[in-house]
Amino acid sequence: MGEFNEKATCGTICLKYLLFTFNCCFWLAGLAVMAVGIWTLALKSDYISLLASGTYLATAYILVVAGVVVMVTGVLGCCATFKERRKLLRLYFILLLIIFLLEIIAGILAYIYYQQLNTELKENLKDTMTKRYHQPGHEGVTSAVDKLQQEFHCCGSNNSQDWRDSEWVRSGQAGGRVVPDSCCKTLVPGCGQRDHASNIYKVEGGCITKLETFIQEHLRVIGAVGVGIGCVQVFGMIFTCCLYRSLKLEHY
Repeated sequence: MGEFNEKATCGTICLKYLLFTFNCCFWLAGLAVMAVGIWTLALKSDYISLLASGTYLATAYILVVAGVVVMVTGVLGCCATFKERRKLLRLYFILLLIIFLLEIIAGILAYIYYQQLNTELKENLKDTMTKRYHQPGHEGVTSAVDKLQQEFHCCGSNNSQDWRDSEWVRSGQAGGRVVPDSCCKTLVPGCGQRDHASNIYKVEGGCITKLETFIQEHLRVIGAVGVGIGCVQVFGMIFTCCLYRSLKLEHY
């Protein structure tokens, strides 16, 4: 019996250190997840106003929430490991499972949106650009369109001809411009009055192709982070179960 208890104690110590190492990695992973979510919201959110669906934004918020919960859970995991409290280990396992489910939801949302993105942009981007650009209450769209066209060197949703349907151009508020100044290769006030290829960006596929590629690349980053953290969590749940069982054996 004493030999059995000694073996159980050695096994428990090994599991404790394995779980502690996991918790350290897990805490850093939570920081990474939260950083990706904040990066999406703070630096990559300029184009969210151009998207009809809120899925892209929801995915970013889920990552931020999951990252915070992961970091808190990592601290709880360290306490549960060294205090050898089975109740804390149960709570820790449940939190790991909740985070895992959150990341699966984020991954599913990202995958679904990845598949639907092309259709959504084709159906909505032109209307958003032509009907809301430089219109009252849509300053965010105006700023996003200007940044999109300058950053990706494009003009219009499909091509520069899209701007002929713009309410801004038709209303006469454009000051003689046929395209926004942000379409110009050299950005100066009033340069949008001439839509010749030597003056503005005339890219095949327009801004819709550029924006789709940009968002798809970012969705791949979100997906990769989610899968990576999910795999780490599976090991964490296995170690937690093993430690819980080991403590239970020692108790008896």
